[in-house]
Amino acid sequence: MQNQQGRNDRGEKSKFQRGNKSDSPQHHLVDNFQLSQKLYFLPLTLLLLVGLFSCGNPSSQLPEQNSSPQENTDSQLTFFGVALEQFDEEGRPIWKVKAKQAEYTKEKEIGEAKNPEGELYQDGKVVYTIQAETADIKQDGKQLLLKGKIIAKDPLNGVILRGNELEWRPDEDLLIVRNQLNGSHKQLRATAQEARVKTREQRVDFSGKVVAVSDEPKLQMRTERLTWQVKTGKLVGDRPIEINRYQDNKITDRGRGNSATINLKTKIVTLQPKAQLELLEPPMQINSNSMTWNMNQETVKANASVRVFHKTENVIITGNKGEMKIPAKEVYLTGNVNAVGKNKQSLKSNQLTWNVDQKLLSAKGNVFYTQVEPPLKFQGTTAVGNLETENIVVQGGSSGDRVITEIIPQE
Repeated sequence: MQNQQGRNDRGEKSKFQRGNKSDSPQHHLVDNFQLSQKLYFLPLTLLLLVGLFSCGNPSSQLPEQNSSPQENTDSQLTFFGVALEQFDEEGRPIWKVKAKQAEYTKEKEIGEAKNPEGELYQDGKVVYTIQAETADIKQDGKQLLLKGKIIAKDPLNGVILRGNELEWRPDEDLLIVRNQLNGSHKQLRATAQEARVKTREQRVDFSGKVVAVSDEPKLQMRTERLTWQVKTGKLVGDRPIEINRYQDNKITDRGRGNSATINLKTKIVTLQPKAQLELLEPPMQINSNSMTWNMNQETVKANASVRVFHKTENVIITGNKGEMKIPAKEVYLTGNVNAVGKNKQSLKSNQLTWNVDQKLLSAKGNVFYTQVEPPLKFQGTTAVGNLETENIVVQGGSSGDRVITEIIPQE
């Protein structure tokens, strides 16, 4: 086999290393192959080369000089006890992989290592440790590809990614894990079709049928794309998302929106636009284009037009803004408030407080009450009553304003 040319290029630092020099035929085979002319730069302790054999005939010698091009094209070599390394222009490592066995095909410039393990580096520091069944290494030095039951671990923050394919692009600061992806961490567990990791930012972008689960708070998130900011504990989704909250392994609340930000540390979820929150107890649905769900304080705030629907009472209340205290089962709305009961009775005001358990409404400012049967209209400054039973007391206030009552005669 002819000696490889062009290995003295200083930009190419990928190496197959060896040790334990001897005068055996195997030793001469390595010297003739000359995978790299820079082997003398490497410590001999990095690698123990047990043997080198041709895949076609382990005991064969080097081909004659007049061998045909076809024979050279099909040539493969198998190494035992190898170390694969790549360095940046400053001489810092960008990956190191060790394996008990590896195959090298000169024409394809790909080395395939079996059961490799190693490290991925960024800025000279280990950012992930890796294990796999096989690893394909491209000799241009721009990327590392591993295939088959891969485990990648971040020693800094404890993120563990598992999948069937891993790609490391150090120039882009990009680690890609795909094909049956499974990620785990003390904050989060997730499955998706692919994960893209920016190591410097400690950011993981999940895409494709994403299902993420957190233990504190107990949430399950389903979407098509989700960004996990590991350091800050934030999840950001820019696609339609569904968030289920669990208690005793049962769904208690369900949030939806076209986008979401979930802060796992503060336990605050922001949904917008087309935000919706469904509560199991009380059985209510809240809709708005901007909603903040605070799980520590057990509150829901709508910073845009809001609609609150009580499913069993069949009461709908709308307003410009609103807030609900879930444990107290109280709703506060302001601005163009309109409460409508199941019999089409309506109470309009500037402000409204609704005690859901007591079925009590308390309205203030420009109060208008109307009912269909019997047809009545009241106008005042305050009102208190039960919309379901149509028992509403309208008052004129302390300024001496009179209550205006309109009785509509039936035809």
